[in-house]
Amino acid sequence: MNIVISRPIEILLVEDSPSDAKLISKVFGKATIPHHLQQVEDGIEALAFLYQQGEYSSAPRPDLILLDLHLPKKDGLGVLAEIKADSHLSKIPVIVLTTSDCQEDVLSCYQMDVNCYLTKPNNLQEFKETVTIIEDFWLSFVKLPL
Repeated sequence: MNIVISRPIEILLVEDSPSDAKLISKVFGKATIPHHLQQVEDGIEALAFLYQQGEYSSAPRPDLILLDLHLPKKDGLGVLAEIKADSHLSKIPVIVLTTSDCQEDVLSCYQMDVNCYLTKPNNLQEFKETVTIIEDFWLSFVKLPL
């Protein structure tokens, strides 16, 4: 599907695992849709990025957020709660991509209006396929609020 956009899609990856972040970046690097993928490693850093504080004072507003739940300093549920409680951030689609398959986490995220909840596969090939599906669907088919 060819979508014409006037600027690259801004994606914020909130992920503390270097290997997961590298794999996600590699898969998104092959995307044909113009985008910028920026990564932060903990919940406090994610909120600083979103609120354009400190070193992130000139950070772009993300069009899409990929959020891990198990983060240092402030967990993903806390970050999600703040995003969805803020009228300026709440319309940004958030995809939870986490190792947790705990039903309580799934329910909590959907109660906070997460847009999508995915569990990271343990198998490397399946993980690549999951990230490719995210990239294909969210960058090619979904109409993002740019």
